[in-house]
Amino acid sequence: MKARNVAIVLTAAVALYLVLLGGRAVALLRTGEPVPVLLGAGVLVLPLLGAWMLWTTWRSGNRIQRLARTLEAEGGLPDVSDLPRRPSGRVDREAADAWFDERRAELEQEPDDWRRWYRLAYAYDIAGDRKRARATMHKAVELEARDTRDTDTRDTGAADGTDG
Repeated sequence: MKARNVAIVLTAAVALYLVLLGGRAVALLRTGEPVPVLLGAGVLVLPLLGAWMLWTTWRSGNRIQRLARTLEAEGGLPDVSDLPRRPSGRVDREAADAWFDERRAELEQEPDDWRRWYRLAYAYDIAGDRKRARATMHKAVELEARDTRDTDTRDTGAADGTDG
């Protein structure tokens, strides 16, 4: 909950900045002079891009949180509390690598299970590979969305007497 509150505060700060930046862009556009108008048009792109980035980041975070809640309810959240740690608090590299290898082996057994992809993303994260963790978590979100769509289609098909 603390992390979510920090994210809300930071989002509000960025949103305020984007509004102020948008105001500057509008002021430049209103001058009517060619150079400030072109500059204003360019500056106006920044708040629009920023708003899109905020929206996609929050959407992704909410989807990942939904997966975490589902896994928690199923008792399938990854647990690394027993792994040895460095003085910094990070998981020991060798232990993280071994835990990663276990998650990768699980995924190879069931490559279409979003739960396995989620746990592999977590393994990438504790191993310090944030780029692959994000890509792998994105795959987990995609697979879960597909599973949800397929389930909804089958349920709808069963309800109306058609084949889903």
